[in-house]
Amino acid sequence: MTRARVVVVGSGIAGLTVALRAVDAGHEVTLVTKDVLEHANTRFAQGGIAGVMFADDRVEDHVRDTLIAGAGLADEEAVRVLCDEGPARIRELIAAGVAFDRGEDGELAKGLEAAHSYPRVLHAGGDATGSAIEQALVSNLRNTGAAVLEHAFLVDLVLHNGRLSGVELFVGDSTHRTLRADAVVLATGGAGELYSHTTNPPVATGDGIAAAMRAGAAVADLEFYQFHPTVLDHAEPFLISEAVRGEGATLLNDRGERFTFGAHPDGELAPRDVVARAIASEMALQGNASVLLDATALGDAFLARRFPSITAALTARGFDWGSAPVPVTPAAHFAMGGVMTDLFGRTSIPGLYAVGEVARTGVHGANRLASNSLLEGAVFGTRAASVIGRDFESGDWSPRLVEAGPAGPAGAAAEHIGEQVLTPALTTADMLPFTRARLQDLMWADAGLVRDARGLGHAASVLAAWTAQPRTPQTELEMEDENLLIVATALVAAALARTDSLGAHWRSDQPRREADLASRTLESAAC
Repeated sequence: MTRARVVVVGSGIAGLTVALRAVDAGHEVTLVTKDVLEHANTRFAQGGIAGVMFADDRVEDHVRDTLIAGAGLADEEAVRVLCDEGPARIRELIAAGVAFDRGEDGELAKGLEAAHSYPRVLHAGGDATGSAIEQALVSNLRNTGAAVLEHAFLVDLVLHNGRLSGVELFVGDSTHRTLRADAVVLATGGAGELYSHTTNPPVATGDGIAAAMRAGAAVADLEFYQFHPTVLDHAEPFLISEAVRGEGATLLNDRGERFTFGAHPDGELAPRDVVARAIASEMALQGNASVLLDATALGDAFLARRFPSITAALTARGFDWGSAPVPVTPAAHFAMGGVMTDLFGRTSIPGLYAVGEVARTGVHGANRLASNSLLEGAVFGTRAASVIGRDFESGDWSPRLVEAGPAGPAGAAAEHIGEQVLTPALTTADMLPFTRARLQDLMWADAGLVRDARGLGHAASVLAAWTAQPRTPQTELEMEDENLLIVATALVAAALARTDSLGAHWRSDQPRREADLASRTLESAAC
């Protein structure tokens, strides 16, 4: 096999998996990350990793749960790959040094999370699964001798004759550098910084999606952005894992009533989009005051043992959740859409692969099943690494991308506005110079948890006005802001084009989904 030069951009579970497998395959690997190697979104994952690891569980049940959570939009073939290959990838993580929690009998401890029909979720350190995985994989990568380039920001993808030939980076504070590559793997995560309330770290600015779009790669399903139901409502917000509700915690309104059963028979363990909207609705009824997460029945000792990181974070913020409920609110959490790939991470551009949250593999559909994201990174990261050498050596590039619905340029939001809603005139405030804070407030208000044509039309007009303002990004922060603007524009265009409600994309002006659950919007752009 030909030895290929592989550049992996991103250092979460997906990027680390690709890098490790590519090194094992004999390739020359450089992993690029815009922070330090350990600071990726993976380390913030309190929840676990789902997989069929117990004799009384079935892959078919994991497939079914994933498809149901995906609201009819998930690609069944991709879901079967995820669930079939997941157990082997989890065993490899154990072999790599990830110490998943075990019971007194020495067997892996089972965890139940929302929309799972079986307690198949594994955790490490109680509520520090992502951190445990990140530490183990980083340690393994450092031992391989693979090149690691930290504090290197992805400026753009470099193409030659329609094929990826490298990446342009902004290293440190002032140096532009181009790395040549035979294959580039995007593992840059999501774009939580689009929203004023998010569980994501500040590095999640949509850099990979924006760079792929500028290069002309197909992206899809950007309208589906998952909002986590339970984030501490505090000046220092903090995600409170779904596993807490899996252990028996309940959600209460200001009258002390459990309210989520009015939205779904599974109550607090309904799919995330349902629970998040139920919370938002209840908050609206009580003057936007947060709802309460009540874990007091679990007891101080259990909470400290099962959720040590959450307990420490709450204690530091002045909360004793073993004694009193804590205020929570939804926040932007995970992008189901992204750069379109086949089942091996290939995109529509030869030489470019995408894995993890930046990719739209089809496994999540309109709503991600809890704890499938870490699994996706491990499964599809391994698959991408397995074909890089063969693709490079043969020159064959034939990704199977599921065409899904009408295509349109990412900047086409304005074309949809006149067809769907009379957009209100822009105000003086709308015409203020573009800033990240203004973008986040706009997206939260008009393209957040609950949407309608008027709000989306307003967002599209403001985004178009900001795009037209002259700017010359020079710093990393300014380039991040431009990436967020590009992704926001594409997301709003996709949300305008989808007039029905489906999964995490909820239109208050069309709350019932249309009959064709399989339709998708496909947004491809060369910006």
